[in-house]
Amino acid sequence: MPIRPILTAAALLAALPAAAQAAAPAAPPCASPDHHAFDFWVGDWDVTPFGGGPLVAHSKIESLYGGCAIRENWMPLKGSGGGSLSNFDGGGWHQTWVDSSGARVVFEGGYRDEAMVLTGNWRGVANGKDGLVRMTYTRQPNGAVRQKGDVSTDNGATWSPSFDFLYTPAKRE
Repeated sequence: MPIRPILTAAALLAALPAAAQAAAPAAPPCASPDHHAFDFWVGDWDVTPFGGGPLVAHSKIESLYGGCAIRENWMPLKGSGGGSLSNFDGGGWHQTWVDSSGARVVFEGGYRDEAMVLTGNWRGVANGKDGLVRMTYTRQPNGAVRQKGDVSTDNGATWSPSFDFLYTPAKRE
């Protein structure tokens, strides 16, 4: 019965391409362009008011966990320091901010109209009132990043400026 070993060998050879395909490495989990839409913010920055003014903070923004997250370390020259962790999960961008005043804010949003826009509810942000904070991060032609903040105490019907910063690459001495 020499036919049986020949059939077994033929079946094994036919299965090899499928097995080879199954063993092919999968694409990294955070490799899509959406996962990297906020990479323009990664860097070591000196932060000043947009339009000019003295240095107000240093900020270190780094890509972590194989490009699956972005972490910010906000180091103001005066006031409360803090940081955030941001990620894209397929449904949008999420950022959790925590600072030394005890604040914790969860922002949601995404990249649109050439900017990253994130909005979250911040307790006591507007003279003790709760409000929505909308942050817009825009890459500037010179490689800097503008971070503009607006606040709304009427659930987004109207917005008022809150802050406007320019992140420029940190000067190393």
